[in-house]
Amino acid sequence: MAKKTKTPQTLVIVESPTKAHTIEKYLGPGYVVRASVGHLIDLPKSRMAIDIENGFQPEYITVRGKAKLLKELQKEAKKSEAVLLASDNDREGEAIAWHLNRALRDKTDAKISRIVFNEITPTAITEAVKHPGEIVEAKVNAQKARRVLDRLVGYNLSPLLWVKVKNGLSAGRVQSVALRLICEREKEVEDFLPEEYWSLDADFTKGKSSFTAQLVKYNGEAPELKSEAAVNEIIEKIKNSPCTVSSIKKTEKTVRPKPPFTTSKLQQAAANRLGFTSRKTMQIAQQLYEGIQIGENHVGLITYMRTDSVRISETALADVREWLSKNHPSELPAEPIHYAVGKSAQDAHEGIRPTYTTYTPDSVKEYLSHDQFRLYSIIWERFVSSQMNNAKMVTTSVEIEAGDALFRVAASKIAEKGFYQVIKLLSSKEEKSSSLPAMKEGETLNVENFHPEQHFTQGPARYTDASIVRMLEEKGIGRPSTYATIISVLLDRYYVTRSNKQLVPTQLGKMINKILVESFPAVINEEFTAKVENELDQVEEDELVWNDIIADFYGPFKQTVDNVMEHQESIKGFLDEQTDKVCELCGKPMVKKLGRFGFFLACSGFPECHNTKSIPLAKCPVCGDGEIVERKTKGRGKAFYGCTNYPTCTFISHFKPIDQYCPKCGWFLVEKFDKKNGAYKSCINPDCDYLHTSGEEEAVMPVEGEE
Repeated sequence: MAKKTKTPQTLVIVESPTKAHTIEKYLGPGYVVRASVGHLIDLPKSRMAIDIENGFQPEYITVRGKAKLLKELQKEAKKSEAVLLASDNDREGEAIAWHLNRALRDKTDAKISRIVFNEITPTAITEAVKHPGEIVEAKVNAQKARRVLDRLVGYNLSPLLWVKVKNGLSAGRVQSVALRLICEREKEVEDFLPEEYWSLDADFTKGKSSFTAQLVKYNGEAPELKSEAAVNEIIEKIKNSPCTVSSIKKTEKTVRPKPPFTTSKLQQAAANRLGFTSRKTMQIAQQLYEGIQIGENHVGLITYMRTDSVRISETALADVREWLSKNHPSELPAEPIHYAVGKSAQDAHEGIRPTYTTYTPDSVKEYLSHDQFRLYSIIWERFVSSQMNNAKMVTTSVEIEAGDALFRVAASKIAEKGFYQVIKLLSSKEEKSSSLPAMKEGETLNVENFHPEQHFTQGPARYTDASIVRMLEEKGIGRPSTYATIISVLLDRYYVTRSNKQLVPTQLGKMINKILVESFPAVINEEFTAKVENELDQVEEDELVWNDIIADFYGPFKQTVDNVMEHQESIKGFLDEQTDKVCELCGKPMVKKLGRFGFFLACSGFPECHNTKSIPLAKCPVCGDGEIVERKTKGRGKAFYGCTNYPTCTFISHFKPIDQYCPKCGWFLVEKFDKKNGAYKSCINPDCDYLHTSGEEEAVMPVEGEE
C-alpha cells in the first residue's frame, strides 16, 4: 500500500485571532494561520532592562503568560515548509515580526519571510503571499528607539514622583506633554471671567411668510449691547419705524469634497458626529478591519485604520469609479481625484476606506452592531464622496432697515448636489438648505415681534477627544497609532477626567504637571516631543542611527533627574488637610486625602481604623444642616449629588457643586454644559435666575430610593 504523502504546510502568523480566522478562510488548504496576540517578546515590566553602558541595548524577554503560545508557534514552524510573518504594516508590527523571526529561525528549516497588506480581502492576501519580502531593519530600529526612549523617561520620572508626590504614580514622555496641554487650557478656562451682552432679533412678515433677522448695525456701527436697558432703548426708538428691504445679495460657493479619513480625522469625526471616544473609535475600526460575518462570508470591511496618509490605490479608485458610474453617473468626475499627502505623513498605508464600495452601509446594516454601522457609514461616505464632483451652494443675504437699525438674515440652498448625494451621517447644519420668501429691494415688510436675548461671553473651550487629537496632530505629538492610547492612559491614571465629553485635569494631574514642567522644561514640551517623532521617522528612513539619538538625550536628562531628586522639596501628604469631622467609628479626627479617584475623607486612626467617606461638596440648600456628597445610582453607577440626610432629605442634583455660592439666593453654583452655550456656571436653584440661560433643563428633584 502506497504511503500517503503529506501536503507541505505554510505557516502564516498574524497579530489577532479574528484576523487569523478570516485569512485562513481566504488562503484555504495548505496554509495554517496562527495569531501572536500582539507582542510575544518585549521589555520586562519589573525593571528598566536597558543596558545603558552598552549602547542602550534592550534586554528582551518572553512576555509573561506567552511562553506556551510561543512554543506552539515554534512547533508549527517546525512542521512547515515556509513561514510568513504577517503582523501589521507599522513599526510595532515590524518589531513583532523581527522578534518572531529570531525566536523561530533556530527551531525550523523553513524559509521565514515577511508579508504586508493594507486590507483583509482575498485579492490583497493572495497578492501578499505571492510576493513575500524581508523584515525592514530600519523600521524595527525606529520602534526600538521609541521603546527605549519611553522606558528611560518613564523609569526615571516615575520613581521621582513616588518619592516627591505619592506612591504608585507614573509619567510618560508623550502623555506628560498631552497633560501639559490640558492643564494649560484648564488655567485659561479658570481665569476667564464671563461678561454679559445682549442680542436683538426681530420677526418680519411678508404676506403669510415670516422669518427672523438679527440686528447687525445701529447708527451705522456694530451695536455694543451691554445690558437689557440698552436693547430696550433701541426697540423703543425703532418699533414704529417702517421696515424696508435695503439690500439683497446672492453669492455662489463651490464646496469641494474632503479626502478619505486618516486616523486622527476619523477619531475627530467619530467624536463630533457620533459621540465616540478615541478608544471606542479604534476598537470598532479594528473590528471592521479584521472582519465581519456578512452572510456566508467573513469580510474585512475597511482598510488598515492606523494611517496618516490620504493616498488611495489605483485598484480602489477603479472600484469606486465603477460604482459611481452605475449609481451616480452625473456626479462622476472625468478623472480620479488625487489628494496631497501631508509632509509629515509616513505614507505606509492608504487612507481609511471601505475594501469594497459595493458593500454600502445599507447593504451590510443587518450584519453590524449599531455602533459598527455608524462608524462604517462615515468611512464609506467620506471615501465615496471624495471621488465625486464638487457641490455648489447659493447664499441669499437680505438686509432690512428699521429706522437707524439694520437687520440681516441669510439663507442657503444647494444648487448642485455633487458629492452631497451620498452624504448622510456626515452632513452638517451648514450644508442643509434654508429658504426666505421672495423679496425685492425697496419693499416694505411688517415687524411682528422683537426678541432681546441675554448672553455671556464664552471662555476658551476645554479639550475634547476630538480637539486634543487635532492639537496633537497639528503639533506633531505622537502618531496615529498612539492618539487613543495617550487619552486613555491619562484617564486611567486619574490625571484627567471626562466631564460633559470634556477633558478636565484633576488636582493630582495638575500637581504632577507642575512638577514635571518646572523640573523638566526641555523634555515636557511639544517642541521636544515633535523633534523626537521627526528623528524616529529619520531612523525609519535609515538616515539616523537609533542609539545615537538616545545617547544625545540621556546624558543631560539623567543629570536633571538626579538634580531634581536631590533638591526638589517633597510634597508627599502636602494636600492632606485636617478637618473638623470626627470618625463615627473610633472618634478620631478625619483627614482629607488625595486618592486614586480624587479626594476623600479618611480616619487619622489608620491603619487601626479603615473608615473612609466622601468629601462634602456643599451645604444642602433644602434642609440646611445636611451636606451634598457624590453618590452612585444602582446598576450603571452613574454619579449624582445628594444630601447626607437622605432619606429624610431627598434633594439631589445631577450637576457637581463647585466651591461657590449664589450671591442672590445662597444656593450652591454648578458648572453646566450645552451645545448652545458651552460650559458655564449657574445657580442650582431653579427659581433663581442667576447666570441661568434660556431653555436649560431643571436639574434639582426629589428621589426615592436611588442611592
